[in-house]
Amino acid sequence: MEILDYAFMQRALLAAVLVGITAPAVGIYLVQRRQALMGDGIGHVAMTGVGLGFLLNTSPVWMATLVSVLGAVLMELIRWYGKTRGDIALAMLFYGGMAGGVMFINLAPTGSNANLTSYLFGSLSTVSQSDVTAICLLAAFVVLVTLGLRRQLFAVSQDEEFARVTGLPVRALNLLTAVTAAVTVTVAMRVVGLLLVSALMVVPVAAAQQLSRSFAATFAIAVAIGVTVTISGTVTSYYQDVPPGATIVLLTIAAFILTTALATPLARRRARAAAAARAAGDPAECVIPASREPDEKVGV
Repeated sequence: MEILDYAFMQRALLAAVLVGITAPAVGIYLVQRRQALMGDGIGHVAMTGVGLGFLLNTSPVWMATLVSVLGAVLMELIRWYGKTRGDIALAMLFYGGMAGGVMFINLAPTGSNANLTSYLFGSLSTVSQSDVTAICLLAAFVVLVTLGLRRQLFAVSQDEEFARVTGLPVRALNLLTAVTAAVTVTVAMRVVGLLLVSALMVVPVAAAQQLSRSFAATFAIAVAIGVTVTISGTVTSYYQDVPPGATIVLLTIAAFILTTALATPLARRRARAAAAARAAGDPAECVIPASREPDEKVGV
């Protein structure tokens, strides 16, 4: 394929695959925690890290990782100990992160404003080898956490009080979820962009929930959708010369609309079949389902 003849597209496609895996892998826990916009807040905080990277002439990716992790931890601490609610803490991250990013970029050498655009909205040609190395290392961390601790993270995301009674370290797991979300934002910013990354963390999960109620199946479908749209968006961006981040997000929304259209008639058919079975006195339809393990079911 012609697209693979260029080194920058090889790097961009590799980064796209990693983003497609990691974003929904973290997003499924954020959706369960009712923190779908957390990625957006962290993305704004990461702007400060990117600005610091330009100002200090260091790697914007690693600096954004450091700042976004600190911001995510701060938000969790405010949620635990502060009197302000979680949404107020999230708003503080939004505005403080944006203001810090704008300030540091303004103080950075001339030309940084143009570079900042690639971090805000994604760019194919600017993904360097050092970026790919950083993305690979950060993505490996995200995959290890989201898969290795999936039962514990899901239990905490579903019901913190129940998880605490069972002996799980709830606060440590909440912090780990926040840190993993922050790392995911910096993984995705070179392909999708900081201002659009939250959509890739949430929408594939919402689309997968239209087709499955099982946690494992939802996780797998969400990752499959994530990889499909990131690769498709990257290829489309190359051939049509359109912004990769916007293209990927629009494809993700299209996937959600498609899965919703497919799921609606199926749900109605199941409901009619269940009603008919109950009317006929089918004992199988009258039995109350047995309780399930916390990690077997995903709520919408």
